[in-house]
Amino acid sequence: MLRPVTIAIALSLTAACSTLAPEPVVEHAVEAPLAEPEPGMERPIPADSVYPLLVAEFALRRRAYDVALNNYLEQSEILREPAVSAHATHLAQFMQREDEALRAVRLWLELEPDNVEANNTIATLLARKGKTLEAVPHLAIVARSGKSVHFPILLTNFDKLPPGEQAKLVAGINELALEFPDETGIPLSQAIIHNEFKQNDQALEKLDKVFEQKPYHPQALVLEARILMERKAKNPLSRIEDALEAEPENSKLRLQYAQLLTRSSMATARQQFEILAAQSPGNGDILFSLALINRETGNTTEAKAYLEQMVEQDLRAGEAHYYLGRILEDEGELKAAVSHYMQVEDGRDFLSANSRIGTILLATQQGDKNHAYLNDLRRKYPERKEQLYGLEVEMLTRTDDLDGAMNVLNAALRDMPESTTLRYTRSMLGEQQNDLALMERDLREIIQQEPDNATALNALGYTLANRTERYAEAYTLISRALSLQPEEPAILDSMGWVLFRQGKYAKAVEYLSRAYAKFPDPEVAAHLGEVLWVSGDTSTAKAVLQGAAARDPDHEVLVKTMERLGIQQPALARP
Repeated sequence: MLRPVTIAIALSLTAACSTLAPEPVVEHAVEAPLAEPEPGMERPIPADSVYPLLVAEFALRRRAYDVALNNYLEQSEILREPAVSAHATHLAQFMQREDEALRAVRLWLELEPDNVEANNTIATLLARKGKTLEAVPHLAIVARSGKSVHFPILLTNFDKLPPGEQAKLVAGINELALEFPDETGIPLSQAIIHNEFKQNDQALEKLDKVFEQKPYHPQALVLEARILMERKAKNPLSRIEDALEAEPENSKLRLQYAQLLTRSSMATARQQFEILAAQSPGNGDILFSLALINRETGNTTEAKAYLEQMVEQDLRAGEAHYYLGRILEDEGELKAAVSHYMQVEDGRDFLSANSRIGTILLATQQGDKNHAYLNDLRRKYPERKEQLYGLEVEMLTRTDDLDGAMNVLNAALRDMPESTTLRYTRSMLGEQQNDLALMERDLREIIQQEPDNATALNALGYTLANRTERYAEAYTLISRALSLQPEEPAILDSMGWVLFRQGKYAKAVEYLSRAYAKFPDPEVAAHLGEVLWVSGDTSTAKAVLQGAAARDPDHEVLVKTMERLGIQQPALARP
């Protein structure tokens, strides 16, 4: 007979988890590490649960985390054992599956309402989900246990909360201040709230309370410095400087100090980043900051040296290659610049680097080389294919090679016929080349695939209103688009324009005025001005058109409209 499996045996995976992979770094409400919970009592578990728990253990050993998590979540609800719920919570956090972690920790708290770790965990998860009001009582439980709590976590996404929820949260924090008068995190939270509402005198008063207990509290130091810098106070960073003199190895605070200095003195900021680089010689973020500061201050030799060091040590190498390319391009070393741009792999600067390559190659009459290079990239990065086609079209359009751009789009749509983005781009290029049949064909195909595509509906409706006499059809299309996006300025403009074409001037002015109020674009101004002029309100029309021309004197549609109506450009519109 097999020996009965106990909870303690079946849940021996805590050690297994820790050997399989490191726990992720997660910001918690508790500042000090929490003690491990006491192990549960051994007791036999139902036979039906033995196999799923063993499956979970072996799944963890094979790194099949989804299987393990699903089994733990299921068994935590069947067994209702705190240890099982705790394991499910830990594993869900490790996998960064916050919904499952919240589900698991809620059950854990139902079984152990006063468990400090569980209350800390749920407070953190709730705060990150914007449910900060729910997090308040859990943090209070943690604070009552004697742990130091990072109360500012309650302010995660505070600015995005509705005013009513903000007021309730402020009231909750004020209540916590009465219960926990010695918790520095509470006046710090109050200071952050005052700063959010531009009540900086009150914010500074709360920060003074923080400094009474913790003179070098880093978050308080930085908030005070920002407020004082905004006020242009004398020596706004003096308290941070005192803190760094007392704690010169505090690299986190020094980094924040250096970042603040970039607002006022790049030279001084550079000195601080150099200290940080000496303290952490392998830190790519610090080297990158030094490179950018030196480039900003015109010291490109030093900037290149730092960027080359990053490449040698493989620290943010893609960004280093990109900025080396930018510096070399500025210096006229185009071949070397292209070489660096080509070493920027998929990431934040990938499209920008390849745009720079295309700009250089097209400017030096190497269009075939650019096309071949982009074809290679599309094979290498199939997930970027659509963007790379779009990038090539944008480059060719920018150099007025519309036929070349159309050839690329035709090839792109043979390769990716389902791409509505590329098809829409081709439709707009077709309109630009006066191929209205192609434009209409592409837009109607998009609408067939996506009947609620307001952009395509509006584009087709506006073009029919502007370039043909199919006004009734245009009105129907634009009306559908407007029902989908009733406040979109481009669609309001289209509706105004088709109503103008139908001779409904008063209604047209109404829609065009709404569009212009939301989006003061020169083409909308041209439409509104023309309709006002035709309606007989010539003085308002002049004011609208000349005001727009003062801002955009070379806008083609605006200039042509004013010439057609015989309205002079304002004298100050041009140098």
